[in-house]
Amino acid sequence: MKLGVNIDHIAVLRQARQVNDPDILNAMYIAVSAGADQITIHLREDRRHIDDIDTQNIINLCPIPVNLECATAITDIVVDLRPHRATLVPEKREELTTEGGLNLNSPKLVSSINAMNRANIDVSLFIDPNLDDIKATKHLGVNTIELHTGSFANAYLMAYSNISKTKFSIKSIENQDAKELLKIEFNRLKTAAKFAKNLGLKVAAGHGLNYQNVGLIAGISEIFELNIGQSIIARSVFTGLNQAIKDMKRLINEA
Repeated sequence: MKLGVNIDHIAVLRQARQVNDPDILNAMYIAVSAGADQITIHLREDRRHIDDIDTQNIINLCPIPVNLECATAITDIVVDLRPHRATLVPEKREELTTEGGLNLNSPKLVSSINAMNRANIDVSLFIDPNLDDIKATKHLGVNTIELHTGSFANAYLMAYSNISKTKFSIKSIENQDAKELLKIEFNRLKTAAKFAKNLGLKVAAGHGLNYQNVGLIAGISEIFELNIGQSIIARSVFTGLNQAIKDMKRLINEA
């Protein structure tokens, strides 16, 4: 199973002081040397972390594939940049991170996919793990999907961490049996991955995956790739980025 390392949060730290430290390109090269199979970045419309120059430099200099997460609003920019893959995601300016799968009925989605296909960019759609959405992707001209693992990750946190005792408690599921919800969400992902692969789609997954929960998802044989960022960068504060990536790779390979 491949690991895409999302390095957005290196840029978040850089932006805090508006200096080129830490250097995003240095992070890219460390990730490559540590065994990352792909570099993932999210070019947001408000450029809150990764910006256009970062993106251009990473695409031009990275020796491994670059997966550019983006909204349909910047399709023209993505076509000009020509990453190895573009993963279309929903995006709201006020959200801290992407909080759900795409609306596959968006009128802009088809034109974005067609424009990227014409530019020979591999297109992936970030979707919730439900069968209707997976079936819909078959009619949109894509070969790859990324299953949103956020609900699974939230249930895992509430079941097996102390987050419910903190200000970061996940309010929407506080009154539910977190362990039972975790089983439901995990089974949704397994069923979705198998269904998608049987339709001929390549299946990636990501969002909220960390060192505690990744083994469960890595054990789903139909998934070929995981995209993980925040937990790796957070761990790197204590272990260094090289070791944080190696630790994640080991957990994935042992699943």
